[in-house]
Amino acid sequence: MARDLFHKTVKNGLIKEGWQITDDPFFVKVGGVEFFIDIGAEKLIAAEKDDERIAVEIKSFINPSSISDFHLAIGQFINYRVALKIKDPSRKLFLAIPDTIYRTLFQKELPKIVIQEYQLNLIVYDIETEEIVLWQT
Repeated sequence: MARDLFHKTVKNGLIKEGWQITDDPFFVKVGGVEFFIDIGAEKLIAAEKDDERIAVEIKSFINPSSISDFHLAIGQFINYRVALKIKDPSRKLFLAIPDTIYRTLFQKELPKIVIQEYQLNLIVYDIETEEIVLWQT
């Protein structure tokens, strides 16, 4: 299984923010189909004495057509979210994208509408510093 180019970058960013990586990758099987979401993580929320659990699909957007990468990422995100709803409904799915793509492609009208319409949760990461710069839910 091939890892995304920035897998380690996002993983390090999550760890810096206090997330415990529980699955790398996070495996889900639904209706005879197997999915490997890049990362599963959890964080103990002290005030509530409860776990916050997430799954993160990492995308690098390095292909010549960023809109093609966008189409693939959205389709994959929707399929993964349906699978998680069935198998692990308490886990929140995020799409992790580089900050450069967030500031360019994701600020255009169509991607903004798609993100809102499909209620995508985003993690925006800085490739250089290996830090999460934005959580958008």
